[in-house]
Amino acid sequence: MRKALLAHVKRVVIKIGSGVISNADGLEDAQVASISEDICRLLDQGLEVILVSSGAVAAGKGQLGIVGRPQTIPQKQAAAAIGQTRIIREYKETFRRLSYNVAQVLLTRDDLSNRRRYLNARNTVMTLLEYGVTPIVNENDTVVVDEIRFGDNDNLSALVTTLAEADMLIILSDVDGLYDQDPQENPQAELIPVVERVTAAIEALGGKSRGNLGTGGMFTKLKAAKRAALSGVGTLIVNGRSPGILTRVFSGDEVGTYFLPAQSKLTAKKHWIAFSKKPKGKLIVDEGGQKAVLQGGKSLLPSGICGVDGGFERGDAVRICTREGHEFARGVISYSLAEVLQIMGKQCSEIEKTLGYKYRDEVVCRDNLVLAATDEEEIY
Repeated sequence: MRKALLAHVKRVVIKIGSGVISNADGLEDAQVASISEDICRLLDQGLEVILVSSGAVAAGKGQLGIVGRPQTIPQKQAAAAIGQTRIIREYKETFRRLSYNVAQVLLTRDDLSNRRRYLNARNTVMTLLEYGVTPIVNENDTVVVDEIRFGDNDNLSALVTTLAEADMLIILSDVDGLYDQDPQENPQAELIPVVERVTAAIEALGGKSRGNLGTGGMFTKLKAAKRAALSGVGTLIVNGRSPGILTRVFSGDEVGTYFLPAQSKLTAKKHWIAFSKKPKGKLIVDEGGQKAVLQGGKSLLPSGICGVDGGFERGDAVRICTREGHEFARGVISYSLAEVLQIMGKQCSEIEKTLGYKYRDEVVCRDNLVLAATDEEEIY
């Protein structure tokens, strides 16, 4: 069965966690080389690979005398600045020895929130692949702050999967996959080989734990699998510390946990709105507006808006919420906060009279709107 699921895969994103290539003392050069060799074997088979690699902070913190996880953002940025060069060098040396080239791509959430920069990043990755170069992507930790963080590289890998139009996401972790119970607490816990859909019950199995080196645990990997599924891509979580794991995966071995793609996927643009573009504010919508969006499949008009929260400009993403504050949709807004304050509650015919101009009738056009629930499960 697993071999059949992988038969269509031509382009794959492989996310490598810090716990896979580093330990408490720092980067494990031999482990980086081993995984690099495994990836080069996939390239030999004609696969295109994009790496999303953690480990820069772990690779650099030792030179700063930091023990354990850096406690402040400046410490992390400094460690990343040192470690990023080292980790890229380790990948580069092994790939070059096997006649392949790599390129470094550093991103912040701002890069993917802005549509033009998102497309520029996409074009860069696609061009590298055309030239047979393997992109190695990481968050730009040397300049990142909380407001523009992806949160973790699991999330980044899901976004890169959509950006690169990949056929599969493989997450290399330091565990074998998703278990029905915590294997550290219950030796009888069983590995779940296939997950059809990431529901709230499945997410509950992931807990919220973190390692000493990484920024995420199983919970963030489940979120990544859910996001990748909504772009029509399957995700496989496997143990990256198992020798030759990628070769085993593409040989059809039933390893790890495979998350099936969603039957109804989001378009690339709507996936970008839902997950890449960070919301800047909220629109509070009355019952009529909510019904028009949810049940009527309509755009959000100014007449349905009864309140606002936060600050936003035209072209920003906003949360669309009920009077009680429940978010039921997200979209790209056609008017600024100042403009919405003047036209909310009014009819479309009154927009030009009120503002002196009109961009369009819709405050949030249906084409730029994503519902926050599919089968009553939140998608973000």
